[in-house]
Amino acid sequence: MTLTGSQAGVAANMNILIADDDPLFRRLARAALEPTGHGLTEVTDGHAALRELEAEGGPSLALIDWTMPGLTGVEVCRKVRQRVGGNPPHLILVTAHGRKEDIVAGLEAGADDYLTKPFNPAELRARVQVGMRLLALRSALADQVKALEEALAQVEHLQGLLPICAWCKNVRDGANYWQQVEEYVSVHSQATFTHTVCPACREKVLSEAR
Repeated sequence: MTLTGSQAGVAANMNILIADDDPLFRRLARAALEPTGHGLTEVTDGHAALRELEAEGGPSLALIDWTMPGLTGVEVCRKVRQRVGGNPPHLILVTAHGRKEDIVAGLEAGADDYLTKPFNPAELRARVQVGMRLLALRSALADQVKALEEALAQVEHLQGLLPICAWCKNVRDGANYWQQVEEYVSVHSQATFTHTVCPACREKVLSEAR
């Protein structure tokens, strides 16, 4: 799938939320992500993270710590998935819990990805890059769906049997009103007509004129 300029911009100009009550993690995450050129917002508790993610024009991607005051990262992920529609953010759950059952619980709650502490800066950037690609692809798919819906809305299909006069070729509509074929088609579709003369008719007219 090829991305348009606007869709590539979704990934190129991303706002990233860093939600963690540990100032060391926030500082390390900022140091790892600042070179990417994305906007960075920091919060220190789950309620603030949820407000940011639910706000209009909120972050497209978020690093959410599992253990925070107010709401846990898992609770934030679950509430975001329940409330945010249309264009939800990409959520990366950051956790010191390395057990597979904990990771599964986080993903089931709505996280798109996870990162374990202590993290490698290169891995963090790589996972953010994956999130960027997914967001861009989702935006491209949404644009295609919208374009398809608009195209379908503009097309009225001619379906079923059309009663047409065998002599004059007029068509009878649903109200028992007879119309010329071109008038009927123009009303029931987006087609327009240009008039010309086919070879057979041209020959007939010329022969009658001689």
